[in-house]
Formats: sequence, structure tokens, C-alpha cells
Amino acid sequence: MNREEKDNYVKYRLEKAEETYEVAELLIENEKWNSAVNRLYYASFYAVTGLLVNSEIATKSHSGVKTQFFLNFIKRGIIDQESGKLYGDLFDWRQKGDYGDFFDFEEKDVKPLLEPTRKLIDQIKKEIEKK
Repeated sequence: MNREEKDNYVKYRLEKAEETYEVAELLIENEKWNSAVNRLYYASFYAVTGLLVNSEIATKSHSGVKTQFFLNFIKRGIIDQESGKLYGDLFDWRQKGDYGDFFDFEEKDVKPLLEPTRKLIDQIKKEIEKK
């Protein structure tokens, strides 16, 4: 991937992160808790994958994205620990909400995730702008 292709990909991923975050807000307004957690995870996932590509870090799976994000950005203090924990939790909760039988998130679980997810996406955007 040349620099222009990489820049276009990163821009696309950040746009997807924003769009997906907005969908999560709508789902929360409509009390669709499991779907909202899914969208919050994907909003952060799109931002994180954009950050990794921008930093020329290759991954092949969601687990790989999580691992590389932690090794290269959380562990080194580039993105704060709180946001790293949130990403890990969203990763786990998305799977639980999508694949767990007879499991439903509740308002008290989901609403508090909205602002920290916004913060994570904003931190990633700032880091990308530095390069």
C-alpha cells in the first residue's frame, strides 16, 4: 500500500468509526442495548485499525488488532490505560452480546460506555494527526 492508499484507507476507517458511533447513539436512544454495544465496539475497532495501518502495523484478525493496539499504543503510554481497558472490554462484550444465548445488556451497562468510546476515538484521531 503506497502512502496515498494508506492515507485514504485511514481516512475511510475514521469516517466509518464516526458513522458507527452515531448509529450506537441512536441504538442507545432506542434502548437496543446489545446492538449498541456491538456498534460501540465496531466504532472503536475502525478507529484502532486506522491507527494501526497509519503506523504500518499489519494484523489479520480482531484478536490481532487488539494485541497490536495494546503492545504498540497502550503499553507504550501513547493511548491511556483507561481507553485500553475500554477497548478490551468492548471486544469481550461484543462477543458476549452477539453470541451469548439468553444474554441481554441493560441500560446501566451500556450508557456509561458512550463517552469513554468517544474519548478513545478522539485520542486515536489526535495520534493519527501527529504523523
